[in-house]
Amino acid sequence: MTFQKPEPMVKSFTCPNCSVYAMQNWSDLMTQFGGRGGWTRQKDMVVGLCDHCSKITLWLEKEMIFPSRASVPIPNDDLNSDIKKDYNEAASIVEKSPRAAAALLRLVIEKLCKRQLGEKGKDLDECIGNLVKKGLLVKIKEALDIVRVIGNESVHPGEINLNDNKDVAYKLFEIVNIIAQNRITEPKEVSKLYDSLPKEKLDGINKRDKK
Repeated sequence: MTFQKPEPMVKSFTCPNCSVYAMQNWSDLMTQFGGRGGWTRQKDMVVGLCDHCSKITLWLEKEMIFPSRASVPIPNDDLNSDIKKDYNEAASIVEKSPRAAAALLRLVIEKLCKRQLGEKGKDLDECIGNLVKKGLLVKIKEALDIVRVIGNESVHPGEINLNDNKDVAYKLFEIVNIIAQNRITEPKEVSKLYDSLPKEKLDGINKRDKK
C-alpha cells in the first residue's frame, strides 16, 4: 500500500504509531476537570484511533500534536547510510519546519543522483534527464517538476524556498524512495532472481544471446 499522509478526519492513512495503512476512528476531545460538572468539548480538537494498533493521534485544527514525530515513509533500505541520515533528519523536523525539511530533501535527491547513482550532470536537471534516458520513469521527472526540484522554477539543493509547505515536503519523501526503488532496488532484485537460475539455464540463455 502506498504511503498516505495523516490528515484529520480522513477515513484511512498511514498511522504514525504503527506505520500501517489503516482505518481511523474519530471523536471530539472531551475533558472533565476535578471530577466536577459535565464533560466539555475542546474546541477545534479531535482524536483519531487507529484500527490496527489502537493508539491515538491528537489534532489541534489541522495540526497533529501527538505523536510529535512525523509519519513519513521509511527510507528505502538500499539508500547509502549518509543519505538515510539526511532523510531521517528531514523526517524529524518536517512538522515543525517543512521548508527546512524540503531543503534537506532536495539535497538528499542530489546526493542520490550524483553520489549513489553516479550521474555526472552539471546540475540536478541534467542528472534527472540522464536517468530518464536510462529508464527512470518519466512520471518521476514530472513529479520533481511539480515540486520545483528541477525546471525553470528550480531551487538549489539545500536552499530554503519560501513557497514550500508540508505537501511539498511529503511529496519529496515519496520521490526519494521512488527513485531508489526504480534505479537501485528493482534492478538488484532482478539480478538476484537471474543469478538464482540453475547453471544449465544460465548457459542456455548466454548461448541464445550470442546468436
